Amino acid sequence: MRLVIAPAVLMLLLLAACGPDPAKAPTDGDAVRERAETAQTARRRTGAEIQERAMQRVIRTVYLCNNGERLSVDFDNPRQMATVRNSNGEAVDLYQERAASGLWYRASGYELRGKGVLANWTADGREPTECRAID
Repeated sequence: MRLVIAPAVLMLLLLAACGPDPAKAPTDGDAVRERAETAQTARRRTGAEIQERAMQRVIRTVYLCNNGERLSVDFDNPRQMATVRNSNGEAVDLYQERAASGLWYRASGYELRGKGVLANWTADGREPTECRAID
């Protein structure tokens, strides 16, 4: 058994020694600087790229409203729609409207309009209420 293990350990040591000599690896200079800049640039995204990613997916936000209602809203950006679910599980699909700034979604008697973390929710037959995004 000892004879089998010794050659295997020797083989591993030889294989480990076949890599590049660390003493000869560049530690400064233009090549190293260029590799570092390339690696950092590859990980960074521009604001336009981040916005594009958000516009191509569904984003869920939870709102807590002044009237005690809790809304879960799925903003389906590719389809320009929002599905609003209230605390009772009732859901309504709203369609995106052109807003000067912020968000505006509506459909027959329902409307979600806001900017930043604040939104106004109007449900069919009820008084409008102000809501704040909590998630």
